[in-house]
Amino acid sequence: MEQKYAEYAAQKAVELLAIDSPTGFTDRAAAWVQDAFGALGFAAKKTAKGGVLIDLGGAESEEGALLLQAHTDTLGAMVAEVKANGRLRVTNLGGMRAENGETENVRVYTRGGKVYEGTLQLCNASVHVNGDYGKTERTFDTTEVLLDEAVTSADETRALGIETGDIVCFDPRTRVTASGYIKSRFLDDKLSVGILLGFAKYLRDENKQLPRRTYVHVTVYEEVGHGGAFVPADTREMISVDMGCVGDDLGCTERMVSICAKDSGGPYNYDLVTTLSNIARELELDYAIDVYPHYGSDVEATLSAGYDIRHGLIGPGVYASHGYERSHMDGVLNTLKTIKGYLNV
Repeated sequence: MEQKYAEYAAQKAVELLAIDSPTGFTDRAAAWVQDAFGALGFAAKKTAKGGVLIDLGGAESEEGALLLQAHTDTLGAMVAEVKANGRLRVTNLGGMRAENGETENVRVYTRGGKVYEGTLQLCNASVHVNGDYGKTERTFDTTEVLLDEAVTSADETRALGIETGDIVCFDPRTRVTASGYIKSRFLDDKLSVGILLGFAKYLRDENKQLPRRTYVHVTVYEEVGHGGAFVPADTREMISVDMGCVGDDLGCTERMVSICAKDSGGPYNYDLVTTLSNIARELELDYAIDVYPHYGSDVEATLSAGYDIRHGLIGPGVYASHGYERSHMDGVLNTLKTIKGYLNV
């Protein structure tokens, strides 16, 4: 697997990161995913829930089909109240945290199709005025969206077309450094969508035929726990391609591929974790096997829905998860090589 496929994966991830898609507001991102796989020559269709199912081909086999899952929904917020001062109280979508989003630029999408800019700020945000600035706990009740519009009342804000239930999207601030680091909000999990596109491009460029039927499912409700509740009927094995966590007491770094042995939903399939780790070792990849206590993936939803499958989780190491995240091109390449090695292509 050449470096150019990691670069392609990062390029496609950057394109996808530019499309706002918090959970429940993913139509544009899903259409982009469908078009991107279609442009590589693979059949891609929308699911009823709004995800994208791609058929990478492959022969029918006794071991059944493999499903690779990633998700394009992200964290975000929703307008919970148009306040009397014209500002917005918001509620989180997924695990978005107020203390992490404070001072970030946002876009508010109205149901009428208009988009307004603003910033999430602490209420009474001027340090020179608010003596309790440093003592105030940051929550979505102590912060508010300050619109970049001349509004000072709820009526003036509503006159713009903004109402409760409108979607609030946080600026991803995507950067790719000369040293190979990829920094952005929402690398979880748009970076792995890029990785699966990189794998699909490798299959097309090299005219590779997969030894078993393989699907990709790009889900759109992972951040709220039910994205992976559907799989094709012939699926017998599923690997979630999501981020690998980087932090204290963990072996993974941004340059590695993470192989998860257990997360908050319990252990991953023992034999599959063993096989994935053996492949990484045999290919001399930079990898780590880790346990993530505060993590869940699409496969929890798949198993909870009653599917009888083997399940695994891999992905590039990502630091500062659910915040301003950072990964590296090496982690992308190691993940691509793991997928290639597992499918023996």
